[in-house]
Amino acid sequence: MTATLHMAPYTCARVTAIALEEAGMDFDLAPVRFVRGEHKSPAYRALNPLGKVPALEIDGLVLTENLAILVYLDERFPDAGLLPEAHSPADRARILADLAFCSATLHPLVTRIRMPAFFAGAEHAATVKSIAESVLDDYFAVVEGRLVQADWWYGERWSAMDAYLYWIFWRVEGAGYDVKRYSRFVAHARRMEERPSVRAVLAREEDMQAQLVAEGAAFIPPKA
Repeated sequence: MTATLHMAPYTCARVTAIALEEAGMDFDLAPVRFVRGEHKSPAYRALNPLGKVPALEIDGLVLTENLAILVYLDERFPDAGLLPEAHSPADRARILADLAFCSATLHPLVTRIRMPAFFAGAEHAATVKSIAESVLDDYFAVVEGRLVQADWWYGERWSAMDAYLYWIFWRVEGAGYDVKRYSRFVAHARRMEERPSVRAVLAREEDMQAQLVAEGAAFIPPKA
């Protein structure tokens, strides 16, 4: 069985791609050309009415939002160990809260650091970026404290939570945010980049980006 992941290079769809690799799932990548407005096209809106990535076609379904996709893949591929085993409703709620920490708390700050002008216009971009960085400081301190105890978010056991944290770290590391203050988080990112699943996804992203560059359809984020 083959799944199709609709994504754009360097976006949070990387999180789902890493999870698919970890699960040993065969999947195709379908580029979404944002600069050409494909995310707003009727064809793509039929897949994801919100016009965002990722959108995953799998098992005759179309799934969106990393949090939901990761939970689905964990249940679909239980032997992959994408998330910790939940022994009670409270355990499951805590796992969902961790993923929501990435998707609903950290992720919005990343976008305001990476593309502040998109939210506030050029005139106020520097202010938005500065405020977002200040808020992110506190949350990165939380992650740092967690990683002092072990290599991964859930101890010695890797999980899809680490994939989401890695993408968040990677996005702000390349946007002028001072990540050196968080040595454990830096080490976490470097460990992630040694995983075969991550290496495979990064290589596929670079291939997709090269394709989009050749087409004149690559989105190049503004320099920080």
